[in-house]
Order: sequence, then structure tokens, then C-alpha cells
Amino acid sequence: MNLSDFDYEYPEELVAQHPLEDRGASRLLALDRATGKRLHGTFADLPSYFTAGDVLVLNESRVINARLFGTRDNGRQAEVLLVHPEPEGEWLAMVHPGGKLKVGRTVRFGDEAVLRVTGIVGGGLRKLQLEGGLSWNQLMEQYGSVPLPPYIQRHPDPDDRERYQTVFARAHGSVAAPTAGLHFTERLLSDIRGQGIEVVHIVLHVGPGTFKPVQVADFSRHQMHAEWYAVPEGTAEIIDAARGQGRRIWAVGTTVTRVLETVGRDGAIRAGTGWTDLFIRPPCDFRVVRGLITNFHLPRSTLLMLVCAFGGYENVMRAYREAVERRYRLFSYGDAMVIA
Repeated sequence: MNLSDFDYEYPEELVAQHPLEDRGASRLLALDRATGKRLHGTFADLPSYFTAGDVLVLNESRVINARLFGTRDNGRQAEVLLVHPEPEGEWLAMVHPGGKLKVGRTVRFGDEAVLRVTGIVGGGLRKLQLEGGLSWNQLMEQYGSVPLPPYIQRHPDPDDRERYQTVFARAHGSVAAPTAGLHFTERLLSDIRGQGIEVVHIVLHVGPGTFKPVQVADFSRHQMHAEWYAVPEGTAEIIDAARGQGRRIWAVGTTVTRVLETVGRDGAIRAGTGWTDLFIRPPCDFRVVRGLITNFHLPRSTLLMLVCAFGGYENVMRAYREAVERRYRLFSYGDAMVIA
């Protein structure tokens, strides 16, 4: 397979620029990966695809106000996208204009804070040191904004601070939302638990690499950015018990899928923390995940490749074409799929 095999056409007006007023009102395309059969409904139909005893795994990472606009030494604007903290108290970040922000250069935020470039690392990343009277959290709260994806062509508004979060987000650290979880409401989760479904959590802090385009025709050579994850002991135990009893494990999103397939590749699920750069693409033998809830993803993206690996390439690409024909809303604030 080549990169071009993961192309599909869509009109720009299908790219959702705002969330729906009601989180749970999104449309839902259901795909049977064994037969390719497709059904159309709403996200409120999701519980009908579960069976008592199934395990639903959520990513409880919370998006931080990671996009910062400050002033360079020459008075011109600079943009900083924080990626993740370093052990020494610095942060890794993407900066613009990258060619101007060399080691020793600074970005100022009012009279309260200065970010100083202390190192240049691979992948266009800079190490930044914070100077002044603010903590990193205070800097993000006072000067940061929600880092909406590049295909949302507007500035974030106050509503995005909560709507670009899942209702179960707890652990601060992502620069992009685990978007499959955006459709869930507290009431829907309560109904799912009441149906006899075990709901557990992991954390994967989504990095900007989720939007990194695949640029090599032989996509197997694409290098994923590593992202930090945590799997609690209780989650690992519940998943292992369910697998041993033949019950299904459902991943809410590609982030959960990558974590579970990372920690379960040698058999039992391993609790703990770590970094994953696992690149899931066809063909792939999934060892843990047996059901996937996901959004619609960009052409030629690693996210679409993961979904094709799980649902079957032909099945998924046909479903995408049908979704476009039926005018589903696409990408982060768009509609959803369920695949089992």
C-alpha cells in the first residue's frame, strides 16, 4: 500500500468549525468490520452496540492552554505551542518563526514572564526556560489559549475552553483533545454503566504529532512523535480479567487504542507510565482492542491508517465515502463512528 491509498475527497464545508450545542447529538456511523455493513444513527444509539460485561476505556487527559503569543526581542510577535514539560523544569515547544528563535533568544509576555530558548532538539522543537514572576500554569492561564487544530479556521472563543474537553478530562497535559470522547455526556456514561458496562480510564497526553502529515510515499517509514501515557493498576486488572473471560474491550479513540496495544503487546496488560511511538497501520493484529469509537480523520493521516487497520481498509474507505455523501461533519468537532 502507498500513502495515496489513504486519500479521499470532501468539501471544505463538511469540516466542523464549531461543536454542536448538545454533545450527544452527533451522528454515528456504525461499521461491522466482519461484513462491511454500515448503519446510520446518532451517538445516543451507542449503548445498543455494547453487551453487559464489556469494558469501555476512556482517555482522561485534559487539554492545556498551550498556544501562547508573545513578543520577540525586536518587538515582533512570536507564537509558542507548548508540547510537554522536561524533568529540569523546562518545556519542549514548537515556535514560530522558528528560524529567528535561536538559543538565547527570548519571547516576552507583558512585564511578568519571559521564555528563553535554551536548546534546539529534533523535529522543530525548542527547549524553553521560564523567567519572571509566573509559574508555567499561571503563564498558560493568563496568556494561553486553546490550541484548536489547524483545520478549524477561527480563533478560539470562551466556549472552547470546555467544549474542546471531554466531560471526564482530569489530567492536564494534552495539546489536542482525544476527540472521540467529546461526544460523551455524564448522562450517557451513567446509562452505559447501568447497562453493566465497566468504564475505566487511562491517560495519553496528545502531542502536536497527531496533526503531523505523513510525507513519505512508503508510509511505513513515517516516524511518530512519542507521547506520554499512564495505565492505572485498577484499569489493567479489569481489562486483563475481561480478556481472560472473552469479554470485549472498547477503545474510545485512537489514543486509547495506541496505549492498550502498546502495553498489551506481550500478553498481559502492564500498568505503569511510559512513552509510546507505536504506529498502527495495515496490516495489524490487534491484541487488546475489539471495539473502537472514533471520529472521522484527515486523509493521509496516521489516525485514518489506524482506523483502516482495525476496521479493514476497504470497509473503512467505503464508509468514509458514504459519510461524505451523506454530509457527515468531519474531524475534531465532527461526527463519530463505531466499529466492531
